Amino acid sequence: TSNICALDDGESLYFRKSSTSIELVGIDEQTLINPILALPLPLTYLMDTSTAPLPIIDESFVNDPFSFISVDDSLAPLITSGSAHKVDSIRVQALSQSSYNVDGYGDVIIPMGTFPSLRLSVTSTNTTDVYLHCIDTLSGVNSGWYAVPPQLLQAFPLPTGTEIDYFYQWWSNDPAVKFALVNIDVDANGYNEGQIQFLTTNTASIQENNNLQFSIFPIPATYSLNIVSQKHVNADLTLKDINGRLILENQFNTSTSLCLNDVAKGIYYLSLKTEDGELIKKVIVE
Repeated sequence: TSNICALDDGESLYFRKSSTSIELVGIDEQTLINPILALPLPLTYLMDTSTAPLPIIDESFVNDPFSFISVDDSLAPLITSGSAHKVDSIRVQALSQSSYNVDGYGDVIIPMGTFPSLRLSVTSTNTTDVYLHCIDTLSGVNSGWYAVPPQLLQAFPLPTGTEIDYFYQWWSNDPAVKFALVNIDVDANGYNEGQIQFLTTNTASIQENNNLQFSIFPIPATYSLNIVSQKHVNADLTLKDINGRLILENQFNTSTSLCLNDVAKGIYYLSLKTEDGELIKKVIVE
């Protein structure tokens, strides 16, 4: 159900974007029980919203020493007060809750330039509980699921207990970015904890294929856009807006000229496909 995939420290994060939100729906092979709200849309000044605690993970695993999560049977007597003696299975439950407050606006200056933006304050709370299915090897009557006490959770190779993250983000709807310009991790009092990320390149920028030799001019364009192949090849052409909507399409050999009289001002992406590959070029219409 996702329409966006982001790579973060080797993990594949899958999001679903709509007109009202961006939601996290999966991580790598893990599909979340309920989507996590990553961003409410549209953002407006003084917007204040939050989500109720929702279960996002509820999975059980056989207690296997060769799996990524396993525990020693010695934990069974500890958490059952001696009533059970062997750990058969492990259950992990996770809840997520977030709050969002747009508390400021103004221009933000980053290496890419100066952009109008809204400041979003986010608090994210994640609670992970672990349960062990312990077997009473003597009578069997005390077998069942037991919650692992907080002081024993550190024995598990995954984040457990309650984690609260605070951060500020500055978002812009400028067509050149449409992304979080700055993200700052802070503590509960709003003080920077040292993690600051800011946008350094246009998220919609394209790595151009230099093997396809086309001259495209003028850029910015006003009334027309000229395209000339240096190799005299056949090419399929499409022009799309920043939302992926098809504006123009054409086929040509060697050269063509696009009439832009009916094309609104803005940023577009020109795709040129040949037998040797594809070239995508950002085009500005003024």
